[in-house]
Amino acid sequence: MKLSGKLDYLEMPATGGMLDRLKAFYSTAFAWSFTDYGPTYSAFAEGLDGGFQADASEAPAKPLPVLYSQNLEDAFAAVESAGGAIIRPIYPFPGGRRFHFADPAGNELAVWGE
Repeated sequence: MKLSGKLDYLEMPATGGMLDRLKAFYSTAFAWSFTDYGPTYSAFAEGLDGGFQADASEAPAKPLPVLYSQNLEDAFAAVESAGGAIIRPIYPFPGGRRFHFADPAGNELAVWGE
């Protein structure tokens, strides 16, 4: 069961032609399996769900922790009122909607909802 405000997903960059190499590495080293969503995104479900983003225009610069929210607008307002800096306002993506923010230390995170 998904719970609001809890870590739900980890997105990692795979730019520079690394997607196939990363999939091969994690498959060989840890027996991970992947579900491809087009040519630039591959998801995994290996304890904590996540995915590799190969599209340079969409890939995070560093691993991106993603939290879940049952009400995305409420989470957006809560992040703003707590002092978080909105990096990318709410937008749709395959599977739902999400937004990105920076915490007071500058760490980038995202929040998604269905």
